[in-house]
Amino acid sequence: MTVNHAGALKKEYFLSYLNLIRLSRNCTIEQAKEIAMELFFHSNIEEYGLQTYQQFLAAFHELQKK
Repeated sequence: MTVNHAGALKKEYFLSYLNLIRLSRNCTIEQAKEIAMELFFHSNIEEYGLQTYQQFLAAFHELQKK
């Protein structure tokens, strides 16, 4: 997925991103979070700013409840 550095990414983006990881790798949402942290954030939560990371966490928590 292409990322534009112009602004914070929305929760909906990360809902799709995490689901894509989960389905393509046949893994749990927790494993998808770890993979996203490595591939997307490069293990640096400040990579795309705090707002983007907060949206990522919001998406993760929403998927975790399901």
